[in-house]
Amino acid sequence: MAKKKVAAIVKIQIPAGKASPAPPVGTALGPHGVAIMDFVKAYNAATESQAGTIVPVDITIYEDRSFDFVLKTPPTPVLLRQKAGIDKAASAPGKEVAATVTEADVEEIAKIKLPDLNAYDLDAAKLQVRGTARSMGIKVV
Repeated sequence: MAKKKVAAIVKIQIPAGKASPAPPVGTALGPHGVAIMDFVKAYNAATESQAGTIVPVDITIYEDRSFDFVLKTPPTPVLLRQKAGIDKAASAPGKEVAATVTEADVEEIAKIKLPDLNAYDLDAAKLQVRGTARSMGIKVV
């Protein structure tokens, strides 16, 4: 069987279980001629257990207009905001503290994010999560 030729790779961040043909999905997939509703139904079925979080997806579109998609882990800022219980980060990070998270929260987020980070071990992943928290004005205690 011959391999399919890749026409495009599209990366989108969509709320889990709430994809619709409206933007950003429609505007990203429309120019490539993909059956948008097929993607929406498949994405919503795959992410229904993660409702309420934003889940990035990499969509590989082939020349015959078929597609495959790979779900990624939620972005680190989204996970930090959930753990801290805030809607948005500090407007002046470094000068103001928006919230605090514990070391256990940082470790839990690092374990979730480890497959998608360019870190070799959990300690390096925790450092990356701490850096994101610092840039958001979230203090780790």
